[in-house]
Amino acid sequence: MVQNDVGSIDGRDIRRIQWSRAHASVVCGAVAGAVSRLVIAPLDVVKIRFQVQLEPLRMGSASKYTGIRQAMKTIVKEEGLVALWRGSVPGLLLTAPYTAIQFAVMSELKEKAPFGKKPTASFAEGAVAGVSATVGSYPFDLLRTTLAAQGEPKIYRGMGHAATTIVKRKGIQGLYSGLGPTLVEIIPYAAVQFGMYDLLCTSWKKTGLKDDKVGTFMCGLGAGLIAKFCTHPLDVVKKRFQVAGLERNLVYGARINERAYRSLADCMVQILKREGVRGLFKGAKPSLVKSAPAAAITFLVYESLMQDGHFAAAGTWIINFLRDILCRDPHARVKLAT
Repeated sequence: MVQNDVGSIDGRDIRRIQWSRAHASVVCGAVAGAVSRLVIAPLDVVKIRFQVQLEPLRMGSASKYTGIRQAMKTIVKEEGLVALWRGSVPGLLLTAPYTAIQFAVMSELKEKAPFGKKPTASFAEGAVAGVSATVGSYPFDLLRTTLAAQGEPKIYRGMGHAATTIVKRKGIQGLYSGLGPTLVEIIPYAAVQFGMYDLLCTSWKKTGLKDDKVGTFMCGLGAGLIAKFCTHPLDVVKKRFQVAGLERNLVYGARINERAYRSLADCMVQILKREGVRGLFKGAKPSLVKSAPAAAITFLVYESLMQDGHFAAAGTWIINFLRDILCRDPHARVKLAT
C-alpha cells in the first residue's frame, strides 16, 4: 500500500533520492511504532505480569493476578495509575528503533525483491526484517520486561539503574538474555505478520472494497491477531528467560531461578509439566487484545505518513539539505514531487 511520492528523478540524483526515501521510511516507522506503543502500554504491562507468574491464572486461586480487569485494578490500587505505563521509556526506545529498522529493511527488500515478486515473498521479507530489528533493539526489550515485571518495592529505580546492575551482575551479555528464544519467536511472528498483511490487503482489494485507511487498519488488525496467536507460546518462553534471576517481591509469585532453564525446549517442557498447556498461553488474552490493535495502528500510521507524502517529502528535503552541507556539493539538486 506504500506509494512512491518522489518524482523528477534524473541520472545524477537518483541514488540521493533513494537514500533519502529510505530515511523517510525509517522516521515514519519510528513514529508509527511510538504512537502504537503509548496506546497499548497498559495491556503490555498486564501481559508481562501474567507471563512471568508461575501460579495459575484461574479465578478463585491464590494467584496474584487472575484476569485482565482484576490485574489492572490491582496494579492501579497498589502501584498507582502510572504503573500501567511502567517500562514505557525503554519500551519506546525499543519500539521506535525496532519499527524503524523493520520498515526500512522491508522497504529495501521489496525494492530489490531478492525473494521474488510472489505474494508469499512477504513472509520471507518479514522474517529478515524482524531479525534485523530484533538484534538492533533487543537490550531495550529486556529492560522493558524487567521494569514492567518487578512490581513493588522496586528493585530498579529506572532504566539506567537496571542496565548498569544487570551488566555488573551478568556482564554485557546479560542485556541479551533470552535473545535466542526471541529470535526463534520473532522469525515466525514477523513472517506471519507481514505476510498476512500483504495477503489481506490483496484480498481486500479483490473484494472491490475501497483501498483506504479503514482497509489498512482492518488488514493490520487481522495480521497482528493471527501472528500473535501463532507465536504466543514462544513469547512466554522469552519472558521467562528475561526475568530469570529477578529478585522481585514474593507477593507477585515465585521467583524464577537464574539457571532454571537450560534451553528453549527445556523451558517449554518445564512449563508443560508444571503448568500444563495453559501455561504456554498465559497472558494470551491481553497479548491478543494488545497486539492486534498495535499492529493495526502501526500499519495505519506508517502507511498514512508515507502515502500522504508531506512527512516523507519534508524528511527527504532535510536529509538531502544536510548532506549537501556536509558534502559541500553546491551543484547537487533534488526535485520533489508532492
